[in-house]
Amino acid sequence: MNESASPNSTVLSAGSDAAPLRLVLVTGPSGAGRSTAINVLEDLGYEAIDNLPLSLVPRLLDGPPRPAPLALGLDVRNRDFSASNVIELIDRLTRHPRYAPEVLYLDCDSTTLVRRFNETRRRHPMAGPGAPLDGIQEEKDLLAPIRVRADVLVNTSEMSPHDLKAELARFFETDHDRRLTVSVQSFSYKRGVPRGIDMMFDCRFLDNPHWEPALRPQTGCDADVQQFVRRDARFEEFFTRVRDLILFLLPAYLAEGKTHLAIGFGCTGGQHRSVTMTEFMSQTLAEHGWQVSKRHRELERRGDAASQSTVSNSTPQGTQN
Repeated sequence: MNESASPNSTVLSAGSDAAPLRLVLVTGPSGAGRSTAINVLEDLGYEAIDNLPLSLVPRLLDGPPRPAPLALGLDVRNRDFSASNVIELIDRLTRHPRYAPEVLYLDCDSTTLVRRFNETRRRHPMAGPGAPLDGIQEEKDLLAPIRVRADVLVNTSEMSPHDLKAELARFFETDHDRRLTVSVQSFSYKRGVPRGIDMMFDCRFLDNPHWEPALRPQTGCDADVQQFVRRDARFEEFFTRVRDLILFLLPAYLAEGKTHLAIGFGCTGGQHRSVTMTEFMSQTLAEHGWQVSKRHRELERRGDAASQSTVSNSTPQGTQN
């Protein structure tokens, strides 16, 4: 290939003394999980860009040092994609001291790919008017030289997205001390359940401070309201059971690879009972070593300064004081 005509010909300026940038090139046949892998790498701390034309890679890389490792998804549908261009890019990156490239190839057997395209009712990008299997085989033949150059080869035929995430974390985790962050939120059922809640608990059975004129303008961040809620004979058992359930589940979620868990406490107005539970639970989880943020949605609406904050503790996660 004529170097001056190559889409990679301008790539890579002079090297520097900085540590090489970890750069993962992600490719494989359509339907094998490339987009899922890109999302996983992004969750692992990579700057992820999918479906980038090869001709734009030099402009992306030839600049100041990047603060995070990089993952690039390479798709055969790009107009300048070819096995020879990708291999040339790999070779140039490998020779350059500024970069530490790795090729992640997501593979899958043809039968599974046909099933996946039938289930999603999507047309294979290379099938044309023919059967999906024809396009799948053509694409695999095109990618064969790149597959040989793979540093990490993952066959996704029998994998769920969860399985793929766990497998990629083994190879590409950037922070081996990665922690599960926990968000504890209060809300009003009248205004609807917040999006993204993983675990939700209803506090409306507890005695309501709203019916006490002196407590009505206060919130669950105030000691008088907290004391009122705690005087309910059902509070301690409720709090203890919920706390123990959460502390039991958090290490399991961490082992499963989850990076964030949102816990919601709801009551009628989102001002007293749910706020009290959120205050106590976030503090308790922090005391057990979990990285916790708390949020009071309805208090935020009225501009309360105590509506959102972070509670931290230096105790290692998963241990109990």
